[in-house]
Amino acid sequence: MDEFHVGGLDATQELAAQMDLQPGLRVLDVGSGIGGPARYFGAEHHCKVTGIDFTEEFVQVARSLTRRTKLDHLVEFVQGSALDTGFQAKTFDRAYMIRVGMNIPDKAGVFREVRRVLKPAGKFAIFDFVRTGDVPITYPVPWASSEETSFVVGKGSYLEALQKAGFHVERERARTAFAIEFTERAIARAARDGQPALALHLLMGNLAPVMIKNVLAMMKQGTLEPVELYARTV
Repeated sequence: MDEFHVGGLDATQELAAQMDLQPGLRVLDVGSGIGGPARYFGAEHHCKVTGIDFTEEFVQVARSLTRRTKLDHLVEFVQGSALDTGFQAKTFDRAYMIRVGMNIPDKAGVFREVRRVLKPAGKFAIFDFVRTGDVPITYPVPWASSEETSFVVGKGSYLEALQKAGFHVERERARTAFAIEFTERAIARAARDGQPALALHLLMGNLAPVMIKNVLAMMKQGTLEPVELYARTV
């Protein structure tokens, strides 16, 4: 439940494997939620992770779970805006955002702020849904119940904003096949075994099954594409 994105822990592990991580690196988690990926980066890669999230309740839960898992010496969380983090310039070696951009209209502003707090040759990884055309999105989805709070854009908008912010996009990877297979397995497992006590419905509410099925249908239709982007500061 603390890996609140398509692909879950598998997706987090895949993203981390592309980031050239080393023990002791300072890593920024943009839009950290209740902290599953941040705890993974700390526990498995021994990085010093700082997560920032706009939602105070998420930050409180993230801190509590991190204390309970005895990872608070490696992982910390602060409440704040990704547009103005308050961190000093050139603080972090790596940064990432997982399933966050769809909730933020000013992605260019976020990328400028991430560029500011990254050190020279710092790396920035993104895993988000992007639009592949003008077909309307079917709501609700995991990140929004209606169009008013959903800001999904095409991949080109990400690439342009990253370049203008001072990043060079080194590679990109479509993850549609992986995400469809993962989601179908999750739906089949829930139908067979029932909903586990600790699952995403605790974060998304009773409409979680509808949200997940909507995303699955749009991935199959080609309306939404989960994509990874890997960039370096220039």
